Amino acid sequence: MGQWRGPDGILVEAIILDDRPLLRVSHQVNGRTYLRGYCTTVSELGQHGVDLAELVEDRPLDHL
Repeated sequence: MGQWRGPDGILVEAIILDDRPLLRVSHQVNGRTYLRGYCTTVSELGQHGVDLAELVEDRPLDHL
């Protein structure tokens, strides 16, 4: 699955939850991770404070 990082500790991950594909939005602050919410579509990311233009895809570790 993919991962994208944004400024100020935003993390968006493509996950499977209850057999449904979702995007999980979390926020890292002072070493702690807080869940912002789940999205079913990319267009919903804005509701959680995510700007698509600022996201950068993480490289999978097995491709380094």
